[in-house]
Amino acid sequence: MMRIYRLAGRAAAPWLRRMLRKRVTRDKEMPERLDERFGVTEALRPAGRLIWFHAASVGETLSVLPVIEALAGQCEVLLTTGTVTSARLAAARLPSHARHQFVPLDVPEWVQKFLAHWRPDAAVFVESELWPGMLDACDARGIPRLLINARMSARSARRWARMGGMAQRVLAPFRWIHAQSAGDAANLAALGMRDVLEWGNLKFFAAVLPVDAAALAAFRAQAPGPLFLAASTHPGEEALVLAAHEILRAAHPALVSVIVPRHPERGAEVAMLADAPRRSLGQAPVAGRVYVADTLGELGLFFRAAPFAFIGNSLVGFGGHNVIEPALLARPVISGPHVENFLEAAARLKAAGALVEVVDATALAEAAGAWLADPTAAAKAGEAGRAAFAREGDLPARLAALILDSAL
Repeated sequence: MMRIYRLAGRAAAPWLRRMLRKRVTRDKEMPERLDERFGVTEALRPAGRLIWFHAASVGETLSVLPVIEALAGQCEVLLTTGTVTSARLAAARLPSHARHQFVPLDVPEWVQKFLAHWRPDAAVFVESELWPGMLDACDARGIPRLLINARMSARSARRWARMGGMAQRVLAPFRWIHAQSAGDAANLAALGMRDVLEWGNLKFFAAVLPVDAAALAAFRAQAPGPLFLAASTHPGEEALVLAAHEILRAAHPALVSVIVPRHPERGAEVAMLADAPRRSLGQAPVAGRVYVADTLGELGLFFRAAPFAFIGNSLVGFGGHNVIEPALLARPVISGPHVENFLEAAARLKAAGALVEVVDATALAEAAGAWLADPTAAAKAGEAGRAAFAREGDLPARLAALILDSAL
């Protein structure tokens, strides 16, 4: 099976090159860094021990930052990701002992160039993005590999099980697997993985989202009415938020519904749908209208400005986005029924009375209306949500020690 996979990767290389160039035209790749996707970089490998982390995108990057920070003074770090937004986040948030590169696509020659240049002492994969060829190349070079904050749903486990011995080939060589929940650990155990670590979810240990205090003060001064925040929305969800906004305006005529699309490049599309001003164009919110916050890295501002937040990819789509980020800022959450990527976190918030699940625009308006009408109740629910993630122990430092020990 691996031989077939490698042959398929080589055969697909010309098509993959064309695909990446097309992605450049859609702002999905950085043209000046496209060679990194082929395993090529001009950056020098730092001297000494180097730990390589791979995180698929923004969510995984945020969760692993505390582990990278815990390694300061003990090794150098290389972080790879696959999206432009995560690269920009890395540029803003990585500490001085770490650097970022785009991950090469899983073509044998490209992966070999990448590994030959960086020569990592250990490879740490975050959550669930596992490329068989890349893992196989690590094994061939004797690079110890770890999987941390691993996510394995029952559905994914069934899919892996149908692939015969592929699960064993891909997963068994991990020196350590740390699962983010008991359910994920059980699903990994069902695939034959032994001694899976259940030390907790790294997302619970993430730092609160940063904010520019001056920008927050300026936005609060601009806001002409109460705020309803819909964060990390996907296509199809904005229409539901618009419908909820119209319902809410009956009781709150000056309401500003702030939509933060998951992908800022969709700002023009969402603004056209809502006939709304856009933050990326320097436009201010208007009483009674939707406002599109299509800038990067400002979620911390909007979570602080609004009394609660709807978190997207949960009404339309699948899996949900990070409900912990607003909770850490004492903001209660509204979500759709699809929170498969955050089941444990959502369960904690529900138990604390800090998360309301809705199924359509009417229910979304009802949940938002209840908290708009009673800010004290919203604040109380937010504090309960923050308390639900009170930290026990120091998971990032514990994982950092495990990684360093594996790299010896």
